[in-house]
Amino acid sequence: MFDSQRRGLRARRLLLSLLLLTVWEAGSGQVHYSVQEEAKHGTFVGRIAQDLGLELAELVPRLFRVASKGRGDLLEVNLQNGILFVNSRIDREELCGQSAVCSIYLEVIVDRPLQVFHVEVEIRDINDNPPVFFLREQKLLIPESKQPESNFPLEGASDADIGENALLTYRLSQNEYFSLQLPTHSKQTKRLSLTLKKYLDREKTPELNLLLTAADGGKPELTGTVQLFIHVLDVNDNDPEFEQSEYKVRLMENAAKETFVIKLNATDRDEGVNGEVTYSLMSVKPNGKLLFTLDENSGEVRVNGTLDYEENKFYEIEVQATDKGNPPMASHCTVWVEILDANDNAPEVTLTSLSLPVREDTQPSTVIALISVSDRDSGANGQVICSLTPNVPFKVVSTFKNYYSLVLDSALD
Repeated sequence: MFDSQRRGLRARRLLLSLLLLTVWEAGSGQVHYSVQEEAKHGTFVGRIAQDLGLELAELVPRLFRVASKGRGDLLEVNLQNGILFVNSRIDREELCGQSAVCSIYLEVIVDRPLQVFHVEVEIRDINDNPPVFFLREQKLLIPESKQPESNFPLEGASDADIGENALLTYRLSQNEYFSLQLPTHSKQTKRLSLTLKKYLDREKTPELNLLLTAADGGKPELTGTVQLFIHVLDVNDNDPEFEQSEYKVRLMENAAKETFVIKLNATDRDEGVNGEVTYSLMSVKPNGKLLFTLDENSGEVRVNGTLDYEENKFYEIEVQATDKGNPPMASHCTVWVEILDANDNAPEVTLTSLSLPVREDTQPSTVIALISVSDRDSGANGQVICSLTPNVPFKVVSTFKNYYSLVLDSALD
């Protein structure tokens, strides 16, 4: 009897030391619902009890409960009628950013017998965000000697929505000098810019004020605007020229501050100060202007903050090269920085159920514990392997992606 007690104590200690386990009873499935973001409190999502094959009368006795990982109380279930409903404001952009797919994953658990059901609630986008320009106004210095068909890059707008709701079109206020060259959706093609239609005459028109409007593809559409202030100049007849219009760089997410990213070089065919070039950061998307620094004299770009692959996988850095002529002339290039994943996130373990103590007359194949695991890293860094200490009367059974059950493998004594 004393040996049996010691074996039971060892079994209990083993259960408490397990790190990567989860379970789900055979026969349980996945239910899918969808609901629009910003839906009102009480909005019907689905008849969850009915769809899971549960009787209303057994919800309370079987301790029906719902868990949503890190999503708080956005969704709730009425135990009187088994209906899943919206409990608080759901902002898709806050939950998922601009990810193409946004879902809330629920675990529904009932006891007697223990069952786990997995429910996915897709959050559908609505057109609730207008296009936004990074700057309230954009200033362009354009010499009157510029040839017609010359292009002048503009900073486009961004839209926090996705799909058609984030598909932007642009229009320019009526004028005789400029037309718009519209961007396409490929990163390798032309971007938004002004195209000069005819020669400027500084003495006749020293400056122009234009209005640029961005409209999204929602119905009804939402718009944003930016003022374009164009100063017409005499002077400097050569722009600085970058070796390339676009550069691509890869960086590990654990790159330290001051890590070298790239050295940009723009040359100017003019002589003296008119050929001396300085560099400046125009913008870093998304919201990363403080993450990188640019030496205005050398053109070196370096890391200035903490990069996080799980937060942003790409950055678009717009750089301007300006000469020291009077007035100055400028050109632009884009640096695409791809952030590579480092194995910087430990697996996260969530213990769903643990049956203790384990009786010695427990039948083999009995489920002892349920555990879910997750890892925020990608690829092989995010793949988790679950295993047990050798020579124990238990086994780990994979029951669903990142879910395992601890099962009694042989009789206890």
